[in-house]
Amino acid sequence: MSVINTAIKPFQASAYKAGKFIELSEKDVLGKWAVFFFYPADFTFVCPTELGDVADHYAEFQKMGVEIYSVSTDTHFTHKAWHDSSDTIGKIQYAMIGDPSGTVTRNFDTMREGQGLADRGTFIVDPQGIIQSVEVTAEGIGRNAAELLRKVKAAQYVAAHPGEVCPAKWEEGSATLKPSFDLVGKI
Repeated sequence: MSVINTAIKPFQASAYKAGKFIELSEKDVLGKWAVFFFYPADFTFVCPTELGDVADHYAEFQKMGVEIYSVSTDTHFTHKAWHDSSDTIGKIQYAMIGDPSGTVTRNFDTMREGQGLADRGTFIVDPQGIIQSVEVTAEGIGRNAAELLRKVKAAQYVAAHPGEVCPAKWEEGSATLKPSFDLVGKI
């Protein structure tokens, strides 16, 4: 069953952010756009390239009112150690949620049961806590933060313009569509 268009479930988690340990819950997510960015494990190979790419675009996400939450089943202590030891991960200013119990990972249906690791899952959550976009990729396929930015812009546009939808390859400022009876078969 897909989690698309469902509310995020309650959680309590410790995270590492900006040199501090913080506590987070689903209540901290409400009221703003959010991206939950799940990855299998710290100190691995594809994961740091993805997290570094998101870190490079973090200021753009912030300008759009979007908070980023990376999540793995490692502890928040492990996140700090990785942050302190890797130049790539050291760039991260967003929250790195530790989920050793797997609660957050299971809430988003990305747990690899039997392995205790998260799949590469990306979730765009609107200010009401409703999941608007889901992407899950296989272990060896890294994600692209520029494409994630485009998807967030599309989700924000659709939310702000009821009755309009964003077609394939939509970019900010491009034409949208207004679904109607007259449009059927004309595209």
